Amino acid sequence: MVRRVAIIGAGVGGLASIKCCLDEGLEPTCFERSEDIGGLWCYTDSVDGGRISVYRSVITNTSKEMSCFSDFPCPEDFPSFLPHGLLLEYFRMYSRHFDLLRHIRFRTTALSIRKRPDFATSGQWEVVTETNSIQELHVFDAVMVCTGHFQEPYLPLAFFPGIDTHFKGQYLHSQEYKDAEAFRGKRVLVVGIGNTGGDLSAELSRVAAKVFLSARSNTWVVSRVSDHGFPFDMVNTTRFNHFLDWFLPSAITKRIRFWKFNSWFNHANYGLASTKSSNFKIIINEELPFCLLSGTVVLKPKVREFTESSAVFEDGTTEENIDVVLFATGYTFSFSFLEESVRSLFDDNRSLYKRIFPPQLEKPTLAIIGLVQLTGSVMVGAEMQARWVTGIFAGWNKLPPTSKMMADVLKKKPPVKRNPSKRENLKLSFISYTDEIASCAGVKPNVLRLLLTDPRLALAIFFGPCTPYQYRLVGRGKWSGARDAILTQWQRTLKPLRTRVVDDSSDGSDSWCWTCILALPVALAAVFLLSRYPWPGWSPRAGPQL
Repeated sequence: MVRRVAIIGAGVGGLASIKCCLDEGLEPTCFERSEDIGGLWCYTDSVDGGRISVYRSVITNTSKEMSCFSDFPCPEDFPSFLPHGLLLEYFRMYSRHFDLLRHIRFRTTALSIRKRPDFATSGQWEVVTETNSIQELHVFDAVMVCTGHFQEPYLPLAFFPGIDTHFKGQYLHSQEYKDAEAFRGKRVLVVGIGNTGGDLSAELSRVAAKVFLSARSNTWVVSRVSDHGFPFDMVNTTRFNHFLDWFLPSAITKRIRFWKFNSWFNHANYGLASTKSSNFKIIINEELPFCLLSGTVVLKPKVREFTESSAVFEDGTTEENIDVVLFATGYTFSFSFLEESVRSLFDDNRSLYKRIFPPQLEKPTLAIIGLVQLTGSVMVGAEMQARWVTGIFAGWNKLPPTSKMMADVLKKKPPVKRNPSKRENLKLSFISYTDEIASCAGVKPNVLRLLLTDPRLALAIFFGPCTPYQYRLVGRGKWSGARDAILTQWQRTLKPLRTRVVDDSSDGSDSWCWTCILALPVALAAVFLLSRYPWPGWSPRAGPQL
């Protein structure tokens, strides 16, 4: 019987895990090596001790309504996209409201986590921690590892000949970047066009003499601001859109997606992406297109090599007098505190059952929380994982036999890519994955049932944004405020903008409702017809269950 649970890390996954343990009557103890909560969202000027934190100007890519804890909405006066300071304040409010801080031991590092000799029968773990140079041994019934996937900077110098032998300038990883002032007047090359690379390039362009951005992959750039000024994720991350992605042939959905991307600006003209590309990624950035248009950022292909002061690119071009090379090449993870026999059970999260449990363990008392990269907020995914895991620890939920878990893992492993990155292996659809875990936990809403009992709520769930409150409508952890939170989510989105009110009598709410009412029968009819009369060559993909 699981009672005492060790939680490693007091970031968003750790906080959610503490709260979920308390909800299930468990006894959590969280070990946090720093002096504060928030994980990488707790900004610090220091990079000593390998501490990972965001840079000074960072703002969330996902909106507050799509990123909040499912039973604790962000304050209505908070903006839709939060600077790191406001997000950390939200974490503090959550911690105070649910009295989580008393379960956290700060400045305490988990040195090792090992199975006890009788693990096959007890499922218990020995956890060695260190506080102020004093080591302590603990015994826990279960462990939740909440250190995420931003653990160690990934600096692939071996792929950049000359960088550490010939290049005389400075090079550093984006982990060391805090603000742009140190780069004033310099010629900077940013390597990597993920969200961080795009952000830093745009920020550096304001003070640097010149910024070059090296990209090796096709990249589509989207804005946080979508149709009619609403947050992009609230407009696009809906169950209706998710249904269309499943229902329509992939070639059509890809064409529609490319058309929407190019409706903002033609990516091929900017050298970013082509509609013919089969492999691509998406980043969130409003400033980068204008920086490219104004010439303050120059896009370049992959770097071939470095000389003493230059960068030579794959297309044969050379940029001279490079002062600084900034590697925005992401992070990796290793879980070095876990004993080798446990680490060897999963080389990446694809070897974990539901991306959480090592399926070959004799007892399911170890859970890896937050080791996913979703198309939406990982905060919501981590909380859902924690709810399911603590339900298993408390005995309410059960895992299938090892053979079935292994079969599920093998079934979902994609074809092996040539030199895949660990971060590529983390990517999952937000709604698909969150729904999958919610189904395991018994908290996934049934839209068709709601359509009969509460049509207004059903329409809001199916056509509106897939906000986390949807997973508090039914099952264990049901929250009485979930329905109201869903029906008022647009009001909370607009509230911080009402600092100057103008007279506008137009109201699109009626037309939106009529659109939903007309579209729902079409969606239901499509499901029925396809189940009865599938067209040639069509085969149902694993998709949404209404």
